Amino acid sequence: MTAEKAAGLPHPPPIREPIPEPSRESVHESLFDCVGDTPVVALRRLFPGPGPEVLAKLELMNPGGSMKDRSARHIVEAGLADGSIRPGGTVVESSSGNFGIALAMAALVHGLRFVCVVDPKTTSANKALLRRLGATVETVTEPDEAGGYLHTRIRRVRELTAEIPGAVWVNQYANDRNWQAFYHGTGAELARQLVRPPSYLFAPVSTSGSILGCARRLRESFPDLRVVAVDAVGSVIFGGAPAPREIPGIGSSRVPELLRPEEIDEVVHVDDVEAAESCRELLAAEGVFAGGSSGAVVAAIRRTLPRLGPADRVLAIFPDRGDRYLDMVYDDAWLEQMRARRRTPAVL
Repeated sequence: MTAEKAAGLPHPPPIREPIPEPSRESVHESLFDCVGDTPVVALRRLFPGPGPEVLAKLELMNPGGSMKDRSARHIVEAGLADGSIRPGGTVVESSSGNFGIALAMAALVHGLRFVCVVDPKTTSANKALLRRLGATVETVTEPDEAGGYLHTRIRRVRELTAEIPGAVWVNQYANDRNWQAFYHGTGAELARQLVRPPSYLFAPVSTSGSILGCARRLRESFPDLRVVAVDAVGSVIFGGAPAPREIPGIGSSRVPELLRPEEIDEVVHVDDVEAAESCRELLAAEGVFAGGSSGAVVAAIRRTLPRLGPADRVLAIFPDRGDRYLDMVYDDAWLEQMRARRRTPAVL
């Protein structure tokens, strides 16, 4: 008698079809070969009908935990191919989180040195992960004229690029390979995954590479698509007044060189509190453990839905996982602190 019979457990059904022999082994050469092919899911529990259907592209399921895996891979591999990045050379970038981690992975896989410039708002977990991946972490501490650290970080990047022989500044805010990674990656996948046209694309903005790359490719297949940029309150990307922001990965204290405002149909600004609350709603309703920019997208969709028609179809981009936001978005004390700040906003 088998252990299953003795325990009174049901037998598994017999295999009726022989398992075919694989034509070739499915083995990847590196972790970066696993980037992409992320799923699209319907958010019917968070946004039940009747009303527009809401879909989400789960870029958080990339191996490094974010859609930045795509841009880091494309920028590094294209640079190595055309010689603008030398084998064994050094790449330098300013990043507070996902792009830095993705670049550290790319540098490790391709035998490059990576220097990442961060600031005091970068989480200790992110800094520890960068170092474990072999990156050199430089921290700037002086706020810039906008009250943040981005301009200070970029000044330090320029200094390092000049000091280190042969160093290359990746410059995700101005590098056309940034948006191209999403044109050929996320956007192309969505054009293949969707048959019925989406009416709206909601995506967060920071460098603007991902929203533009996705929109340009999707509009080739779905020309009537309207593109909604989700920005942070306090970001200056679309001409807003600078103000303190805590959640990384959305918004900026400078206007990206890549930005083409004429390709954006609408902008919705979401603050830290609304983004964090929406992250928690997404997790409770759908079990999707997403980062702060995904929460901002959820909040923007919820704000917009009342004026959409029942036949509309909304497509959202969820850029990253929530595990790097445990000490902010998912921390009750942090959220209460942000609510208090909202009631008594600071003056820059």
